[in-house]
Amino acid sequence: MHIEKNFFDNIMNTILNVPGKTKDNKKSRMDLPDICSRSELHIKSNGNVPVPIFRLSSEAKSTLFDWVASEVKFPDGYVSNLSRCVERGQKFSGMKSHDCHVFMQRLLPFAFAELLPTNVHEALAAIGAFFRDLSTRTFKEEVIEQLHENIPIIVCNLEKIFPPSFLTSWNI
Repeated sequence: MHIEKNFFDNIMNTILNVPGKTKDNKKSRMDLPDICSRSELHIKSNGNVPVPIFRLSSEAKSTLFDWVASEVKFPDGYVSNLSRCVERGQKFSGMKSHDCHVFMQRLLPFAFAELLPTNVHEALAAIGAFFRDLSTRTFKEEVIEQLHENIPIIVCNLEKIFPPSFLTSWNI
């Protein structure tokens, strides 16, 4: 569950562009021309850093945090009050491992459906589904084989969207 919290923190901090915590910064962008040929993420010749497709706009952030603060409800004792984890409408803070676990598995697969492009949403939903399948109480051999087959595809889809620094911090 602690690994899942690290994934959650990296995903949310990068998508929300939390200063000092995002995996998409100017330093990582400067390395991109040597590592990959994704020109849409390269720093422009005038020094401007283009806005990536995975970053939420300020309106989308407000929509997400308003939704979490007012509409997301769970049974008593299932998870802490997520509205208390919204810090000034800019980031999530104070979330315990179990809160991140619930968000990754129950909310992430549809939280960004209308806020991010389809390919970004599907990649994030896939990682949430992977963790949900991985943390079931009982495993069948077929499920383990399916998880083993799916994780390279999920990682590849994430690599197509996010900068390389996003995945290297996970030691994948």
